[in-house]
Amino acid sequence: MAEDRYPDQLRYHREHGWALVADDQATLGISWFAQDALGEVVFFDPPALGTAIIAGSSYGEVESLKAVSELIAPLSGEVTAINQEVVADAGLINAEPYGEGWLLKIQLADRGEVERLLGADAYEATL
Repeated sequence: MAEDRYPDQLRYHREHGWALVADDQATLGISWFAQDALGEVVFFDPPALGTAIIAGSSYGEVESLKAVSELIAPLSGEVTAINQEVVADAGLINAEPYGEGWLLKIQLADRGEVERLLGADAYEATL
């Protein structure tokens, strides 16, 4: 299981997703808090490549031994990559939620949405 931490270089959504933004691209995943609450993650159901996802809306599901949970998009954009390693071994989400456990990469639809996300300290304060 990963260490309880919230990297400063990431931006966080109140629904426990994170985004690493570089130019007009973002890598998305779920926070340490989310993976810990889920317990052992056993399945990741991603959207298809090219799918448009909308900030605040569901874009897929993760299943754990405890429950099935919807993934809420922190940002809007078009899916450009899916982490196939996580599709094959969803346990990577627990082991490395900010590293090898990333979920999607998207082309941002509106870079301004990034400003609505929380920094690490503000996100931790919501927990």
